[in-house]
Amino acid sequence: MSTSASPPSSFASADDIERVFAAQRAHAPAVRATSADQRKDKLRRLCDGLRTYRTEFQDAIHADFRKAPAEVDLTELKPLLDEAQFAIAHLDEWMAPTRRSSPVFFTGTRSEIHYEPKGVALILAPWNYPLTLTLAPLISAIAAGNCVTLKPSEKTPHTNVVLKKLIGELYEEREVALLTGAKEVAQGLLEQPYDHVYFTGSPRVGRLVMTAAADHLASVTLELGGKSPAVVDETADLDLAAQRIAWSKFTNAGQTCIAPDYVLVDAPVHDALVARLIDTIEQFYGATAALRRASDDYARLIDDGHVDRVVGMLEDAVAAGATVAFGGQTNAETRYVSPTILTDVPLDTSVMQKEIFGPLLPIIPVSTVDEALGIINERPNPLSMYLFSQRDTTVETILGRTTAGSTCVNEGFLHYANPNLPFGGAGHSGIGRGHGEAGFRAFSNERSVLRRRYGASLVQAVLPPFTNRKESFLAALLRYFSGP
Repeated sequence: MSTSASPPSSFASADDIERVFAAQRAHAPAVRATSADQRKDKLRRLCDGLRTYRTEFQDAIHADFRKAPAEVDLTELKPLLDEAQFAIAHLDEWMAPTRRSSPVFFTGTRSEIHYEPKGVALILAPWNYPLTLTLAPLISAIAAGNCVTLKPSEKTPHTNVVLKKLIGELYEEREVALLTGAKEVAQGLLEQPYDHVYFTGSPRVGRLVMTAAADHLASVTLELGGKSPAVVDETADLDLAAQRIAWSKFTNAGQTCIAPDYVLVDAPVHDALVARLIDTIEQFYGATAALRRASDDYARLIDDGHVDRVVGMLEDAVAAGATVAFGGQTNAETRYVSPTILTDVPLDTSVMQKEIFGPLLPIIPVSTVDEALGIINERPNPLSMYLFSQRDTTVETILGRTTAGSTCVNEGFLHYANPNLPFGGAGHSGIGRGHGEAGFRAFSNERSVLRRRYGASLVQAVLPPFTNRKESFLAALLRYFSGP
């Protein structure tokens, strides 16, 4: 099929938005009643569809990013297939009511939590991983029994063509619909009273989404960004640290919300780490600037505006005194910014104040753990953190004195792909959790259910009128059953 860009005429209209929402609202009770087996079937169809369209997605994402097919498999298709298979394997367990214990005064009752779908959900996805960040929340929403509207970013038109075809073939629109468009479409969708909104993107837009959701008292999951630090101390395996940092940073040309945004390294091993990072980048993408520019394994930035922003941050850092220790080559016409390592970076420059979301990596020497902690904690809570150390006390100190959505110790960004681990931010970097059971819970209402089985007469002792005898009974309750 053709993977040409979607013309503006294919964008959803206001009528489309209202029609889809009304159809899903009307159909939500039927979807709510679906069994675990029916939901699993929907997820199996999604897995089959992803495999069927694998080549088309590879071609489409290459057209949008020039991303390597193997990188598409590793960062887009495999995480989705793993997520869906994990949900299929555990859905019966997730849907089952869970028992809760009861205090002595509740003798004769049984307490449970039932997990019911929230109803109609809206998923607003970003452009940097157009498959994973659109369909992973969909997997959770389907597992929880919701109707879902998907709105992918308009910045990936080739991918959206294939996505729209996939979703249209797999699901009825009243159950799962995909609507394309720019910010006007997103705004129109947010005007509808969805029960849950799942947004992945920048903190700036996250605030707008949360404000709009508040008008309908809708719950939200916000997966945002921020400056995710890597910390390397003098005990670290520098070869491992350099490999994992370079891999996590330069995959997708740095356009990853959990990419290391800067590195804090013990001053005595600063130069050695920089040298190993340079060696690693050359191994990954080529030993010369020309080879790296021609590498089929290195992606491009998403659009001209993003190129201008990243190049502007690079120029600002250099003007302030930063040194380009490696890379620094750019080509606006091809949207190319090379893997770049910066040293001697002032902390007040934009690359150390704002999320980079591109292939620039500042390396900052520090003399003590406290100095590293000061730099981390004077910035908003990051989405992820990477610690490289063989000293457990250092790792535990940093874990105990910082806050982050997730942390990897002596590893790169593998944590995102583990469906057993909840994923999300902390404050500025996000609200709520996704993936695996946490994603199922995000799209579910936890309904408390208390059942009286026997002993109803026990409650009579606390019902009006409050006689002296009842007051004495209540006093005994407070004295013996209301505390340690």
